[in-house]
Amino acid sequence: MKKYLGDGMLLVTAIIWGSGFVVTDIALKYLTPYQVMAGRFVLATLLLIILFGFKLKTLTNSVMWKGSILGTFLFLGFVLQTVGLQYTTPSKNAFLTAVNVVIVPVIAYLVYKRRIDRYEMVGSVIAIVGIGLLSMQSSMTINIGDVLSLACAVAFAFDIFYTNLFAKKEDAISLTIAQFIMASILSVVAVLIKGDIPTSLESEGVYSILYLAVFATTIAYLFQNKAHQYTTATKAAIILSTESFFGMLFSVLFLHEVLTRRMVTGAVLIIMAILIAELKPSFNKNKSVKKVHESNKSY
Repeated sequence: MKKYLGDGMLLVTAIIWGSGFVVTDIALKYLTPYQVMAGRFVLATLLLIILFGFKLKTLTNSVMWKGSILGTFLFLGFVLQTVGLQYTTPSKNAFLTAVNVVIVPVIAYLVYKRRIDRYEMVGSVIAIVGIGLLSMQSSMTINIGDVLSLACAVAFAFDIFYTNLFAKKEDAISLTIAQFIMASILSVVAVLIKGDIPTSLESEGVYSILYLAVFATTIAYLFQNKAHQYTTATKAAIILSTESFFGMLFSVLFLHEVLTRRMVTGAVLIIMAILIAELKPSFNKNKSVKKVHESNKSY
């Protein structure tokens, strides 16, 4: 039951992040990327402290250290993604960022020698193909923006991997608070360095930041970090990859993008990837049951 709860929380997170594409598009019309990042993380940190202030006493050195690692990867991922977008197309940026689905099991193998499950790897590859069909619109030429986008994928892959590792040993809420504190500090420092301190705020920009802070940051990351206690890092990455599908859906509904056959094919492949990862235990179970039946017949 907890496994399905974790998967459901990850799916809700993907839906929220998908809607975040539309909201972020609105926010960037009034604020710079660094202001958006600082606003969402600072407000999310304050919201977490208000809701879970009693957790502050659980912020041990271990939690703060692990949270700082996650917060740093989170900040780097967003920075590299945003800066990379200045030099490449949004479609290529989205596709290259989504490569983290394939990178997660590779990290697990290189760092902890965890065997790469063939179902997870097949699911990851299919998910990448699906995301590519959803996102890719232009050529595959490589430029600095593409390189930064790939670096962003690595940062997000490490964030997913270490969140999965740390959430099994530390309290998820405490870990999220520590993670947001570090991301907030780094974001504010970036704003100060860039000289992006806002002198005025439009209501549309404020509402967008509030949505991103409450839903796309606080709720989404609480759900993600909690869900990692019940699932594997690779399965989490695959489920979270449906963010691209929901991003497409909300873009069609609210930004009136045209839904093409290519986009539908990509969505179907992503769903297939999730089913492969989810049904893996059933495949193994069916094999075991079949062996038992064959063994019983021999007597």
